[in-house]
This record gives sequence, structure tokens and C-alpha cells, in this order.
Amino acid sequence: MTVRPDDPAPNPHATEAEVEAARKDTKLAQVLYHDWEAETYDDKWSISYDERCIEYARGRFDAAVGPAPLPYERALELGCGTGFFLLNLMQGGVAETGSVTDLSPGMVKVALRNAEHLGLDVDGRVADAETIPYEDDTFDLVCGHAVLHHIPDVELALKECLRVLKPGGRFVFAGEPTTAGNFYARWLGRITWKATTTVTKLPQLAGWRRPQTELDESSRAAALEAVVDLHTFDPSDLERMASSAGAVDVKATTEEFAAALWGWPVRTFEAAVPDEKLTMGYRLAMYNAWLRLSWLDENVMRRVVPRQFFYNAMITGVKPGTSAK
Repeated sequence: MTVRPDDPAPNPHATEAEVEAARKDTKLAQVLYHDWEAETYDDKWSISYDERCIEYARGRFDAAVGPAPLPYERALELGCGTGFFLLNLMQGGVAETGSVTDLSPGMVKVALRNAEHLGLDVDGRVADAETIPYEDDTFDLVCGHAVLHHIPDVELALKECLRVLKPGGRFVFAGEPTTAGNFYARWLGRITWKATTTVTKLPQLAGWRRPQTELDESSRAAALEAVVDLHTFDPSDLERMASSAGAVDVKATTEEFAAALWGWPVRTFEAAVPDEKLTMGYRLAMYNAWLRLSWLDENVMRRVVPRQFFYNAMITGVKPGTSAK
């Protein structure tokens, strides 16, 4: 459950000079940004490893794949972050053992720590998604959440996924921003951040304002975020890339329209105010609102809104072979 001794150590406090250099080097930016976020990432995005997120991760898998014989014996999470997708899928019965990789040493460290706390059989590597450090035909499943849009050459990464999959093995990637969804989400986020940080300058709302040093650090992170977010996707383009990489049974699906219009302002507001202001009652109310809007998206909006206008895209495909799940 440890990072290999020859893997680099996390660097959670990038200097201004390093940030400036990262503006011209996207992979350095990926490392600095995600190392900076690793220890607080789960809190920032309300990630947990209990029934709530197990159900969410398994729901994304089922929405992308449909009925499938489970569990997969060995799974790999690409761009694992803190392990959110794979660890919750393992707890949800999708895979028995796992491996996690990320370009960020900090994220691999946290993912392995989370796996150890959960008692899951997981190993990890600091690795580039375009050159996955595992042998051909190793895994039954490759998965990822919100990772493809960080990878410079997405088709090359998908080819690598197919290389390390066993014949008949499957890849599943969820949480990828559509082009239209990213446009409205970013604007909602910017407006909410500006409004919240402006209003909390008022003396009577001073208790709702984060220290200026934290706000400045968040602004520097946001500047790097503009560098690390490389792509948005049209679902049809994702399908073409996966097919071109050599996959069969390729299918893209999308989700979150009303839920995204609600969720992005909420997440941005939460990032701009002190954590202690966000009570458990508030968090449950926001989560329940998201659930209701997700139901609306699935049962109503999906029938009238074209798939490319939903925020999240998912893509799945299978390596040609005889043992497809």
C-alpha cells in the first residue's frame, strides 16, 4: 500500500516561479495543481467512501455500461486522484483488486492511504496516462473519473488502456466535461466566486470570508486550473476517438443538466467561505437538492435536451477479444 521508492515525492507548496514555469508545461502544471489539492481534495468536492459515494460511483458505472457480469478481477484507475472512483467501485462490488496511477505523487499517496483505511487490496504508481507502466493484457477493467480532459493526447491514452487490458476487458471513463456544459459551468462559477468574495468584504459578513491568504492561494490554483483543463468533449467525438484507438462496443452517454446548473454555483460558494460555516444540515440539503435535480434530468430533461448539452460525458469500450464483460 505504498508508493514505489523510485516514484517522486509530493510537492504541495509550489513557488511562484514553479507556477510560472507550469504555464508553459502542461504536465508540470498537472503535478503542481494536483499535489497542491491532494490533501484537501476530498473535502473540497465532498468526496466520501461511504454509501453516498459508493452509490454515486456504481451509478455512473451502470449508466455507462449497463448490465454486466461482476466483479472484474483486477482493475486500474487512470488519473486516480484520491481514489474516489475505483475505491468506491470496489466497495460497490465492481472489482476485487485494484491499481491506481496518477501523474501527481500527492494524489497517489492519498489514494493509497484511503485504500488502506478501507482495507482494500490496492497498489499504486506515479505514472503518465500516455505511457502506462504495466504489461500488456494485465487488467480486466480500466476506469477513470474526470481524467481524460487533463490528458494532452486522449486517443494515445485510450490506446494505452486497450494495451494493458486483457482481451475482452473494458474501459469506463466518467465525469468528463462536455463543450456546452463546460461553457455554462465556468461562467456560473466565475459569477458566484466574484459575488461571494465581494459581498463577504462587508463588515457584517466578515465571518463568512476566508483569510485573504487562502483566497489568494485559491486564485493561484485557479490560474493553474486553466492550464490543466485541456479538453472539453462532444459525445460523438469521444465515440470516434475510442473507436479510432481500437475499441469495440463503444458508447458515450451524458448526464447532469439541471443538476449542473445548480451544482456549480453551490461548489463555488462552498470553496469561497470557511468550512465551519457549512453545517451538516446545509450539506445534506444541498445533496438532496442535487438528487432531486438529477432525477429531473434523468426522467424529464433527457427526453427534451440533446445529449451534448448535458454537463458530464461518459465513455466505455471493450478491447477486441472473446471474454468481454
